Amino acid sequence: MDRFDAMTLFVRIVESGSFTRAANGLGIPRASATLAIQQMERRLGARLLERTTRQVRTTPEGRAFYDRCVHLLAELEDAETTLWTEADNPAGALRVEMHGAQARLIVLPRIQEFHHRYPRLNLILTSGDRQVDLVGEGVDCALRSGVPEDSSLIARKLVDLPQVICASPEYLEHAGHPSHPDELHKHQVIGFFSGNNAVDSTLDVVVDGQARSFQGGGWITVNDASSYVESARQGCGMIQLPRFHVAPMLERGELIEVLPEWQKPAMPLHAVYPQRRQLSPRVRVFLEWVASVYEDYFDGSR
Repeated sequence: MDRFDAMTLFVRIVESGSFTRAANGLGIPRASATLAIQQMERRLGARLLERTTRQVRTTPEGRAFYDRCVHLLAELEDAETTLWTEADNPAGALRVEMHGAQARLIVLPRIQEFHHRYPRLNLILTSGDRQVDLVGEGVDCALRSGVPEDSSLIARKLVDLPQVICASPEYLEHAGHPSHPDELHKHQVIGFFSGNNAVDSTLDVVVDGQARSFQGGGWITVNDASSYVESARQGCGMIQLPRFHVAPMLERGELIEVLPEWQKPAMPLHAVYPQRRQLSPRVRVFLEWVASVYEDYFDGSR
């Protein structure tokens, strides 16, 4: 491992707080990561990291070295960028994380367009409901719904996703159609949670110009978007999610919109990337392209 690769590894370990996560993000064995840091410490004649069974943290010397590494790695990437013969045609691997439904329904139908425009980029797309650790897992950027909570990430808003509350015809035939949001507490709501987040079993509706949350009952909670929708299709209760996700089911009558005359607050979608890194050409061109894809998709016709 050369010095720049070792510096990249060291920065990843500091930012993720873990040898294992840093090694996995770079695709190397954990033993190789441990050996590389030991060799770096011997070469520098200083201990950089304090290791315990529960965490990894920097020594004072390690913190100072980390700050210099971040600066040098940014300068290196900047220098490499200036040598490209085509600055608007970056090369290399680009790791992006997004929700599976958005990948399947919005982004992937136009992905060949992105490849034809930037043929030297190798896209590594990961999807799921788990919120990944961008730094620890080596992800360049992610598309995330809701209000960004991680202050270590830079967020760029892409679009507001229109939401819908819906349930199966069978459920509504049995439980009745509410005519006012105040009636929602009488209904079953399918709970949803992701990672370590608390279970959300509320329904949000705009009342008198203000978004209000209404708590319903419920007997089933899931942590997967497909299971969330399928539970609603099977008559387990009401759900609330971006309309695009269930638009075909609404058109076919498999799900029925609840309180259609009442506005639902939109869900913001952001692209996020690590704060310490300048916006690399790889990420920049992807964000510009994906922003246009979402703008086209949500142009008022959906």
